[in-house]
Amino acid sequence: MTSSSLHSSVHRVLLLRLAAATIILSLLFAALAFYTDQRRIEREVVDLARLRVSQFNQYVRDSLDTAEPLSTATLNQKLDEFIDKTGEVNVSGGKFVLVRIYDQTGTRVLDRADDSYESMPAVKSAVDAATIPALAADDFHVVTRRLEGLPVVGVALPLANSANEVVARVVGVFAVSAEAIDGIRGNILRTLAYVVGLVIATALAIYPIIGRLLDRLSRQTVRLLDSNLEILQVLGSAIAKRDSDTDAHNYRVSVYSVRLAETTGLPRDEIQSLIKGALLHDVGKLAIRDNVLLKQGKLTNDEFSIMKTHVEHGLEITARARWLEDANPVVGGHHEKFDGAGYPDGLRGEDIPVAARIFAITDVFDALTSRRPYKAPMPFDEAMEILESGRGSHFDPALLDAFCGIARNLYDNFSDKGDDKPRRQLESMIDEYFKRDAGDLLA
Repeated sequence: MTSSSLHSSVHRVLLLRLAAATIILSLLFAALAFYTDQRRIEREVVDLARLRVSQFNQYVRDSLDTAEPLSTATLNQKLDEFIDKTGEVNVSGGKFVLVRIYDQTGTRVLDRADDSYESMPAVKSAVDAATIPALAADDFHVVTRRLEGLPVVGVALPLANSANEVVARVVGVFAVSAEAIDGIRGNILRTLAYVVGLVIATALAIYPIIGRLLDRLSRQTVRLLDSNLEILQVLGSAIAKRDSDTDAHNYRVSVYSVRLAETTGLPRDEIQSLIKGALLHDVGKLAIRDNVLLKQGKLTNDEFSIMKTHVEHGLEITARARWLEDANPVVGGHHEKFDGAGYPDGLRGEDIPVAARIFAITDVFDALTSRRPYKAPMPFDEAMEILESGRGSHFDPALLDAFCGIARNLYDNFSDKGDDKPRRQLESMIDEYFKRDAGDLLA
């Protein structure tokens, strides 16, 4: 990923975040507007219901003072007289479509319904199914819900006698008018427009500032990443030179390892770790003295014991830089064997990190098929026979099967072909697995 493409990616992410913020804020404020309007209507309905019930309570108080049970006929007559005296209530937000009175035993003693209201069957069913709580003299109970898609407000209020004893409960159902619903929708749309406009105006004001800061941050990120990657490759090159080898081995074995990892579906972050480990797998050899490291003949047991310490030295070196720590699975495990006969820890099977198991196959394959000062490159078929002989002992059988499917193509393209081709391929892989992530600065 180039610096300019990274900048474009950062700006694209920023714009997407601003768009997401606009949507989220708009939805939040729309919900707030809806809730506010609903609560306003509830308050108005409750205030109106409490006023009218209080007036009616005063009008029928004499009837409520008697010890006789409430009379449906008396209440109906009193209600008609009360309406004639005070007039119908016209409210722009809607109307009461159902009024019921229950005595203290829960028996319905009055039922007035506006049968012209289309959703009246649903209203009656809802009230029939509702549990009306016991109410104190100055108490009330409110329920707001949607019936057949339309909002209604149910209010329960007490009726008290002259001794302020509750002797009945009034239940009123208020249906919100179409005009009020349209007003709520209009208010929500106005709120949405206001919030969207505010967010866009704010974004236009701060975007250039944030954009410049992100441009600077992205450039610094790319420079830092380039520096880390350069140091990684320089270290790999130093190791190769120290071991009388060429950079090509590190390039090839890294390319082979990534291709095998991709074939097996290794996660992206683990492939990043694998690349670091492949380039630094022998970094500990920097601490091995020349008479052991560069010896041409077979090592003695003591010399081999010294040589094996390069794993511990490598882990000590990578532990000094946090950015290199995830190379440890390969640095520390590339000499482990699947049957537990390897070193330094004698790990067995899947206890060996998968990156190390992958690298073990590609490292041996490249060592066999590469030209070295002391040997000619081994033909492909012979190298594969040697790998096959290590199935289940040195190598993970499942990973070896996967490698067999790609080995020929890798051999034809990269084996013993010099430094340039594997180096270019590795650089492309590094761009893919490291620099692309740098575009996710806002993620």
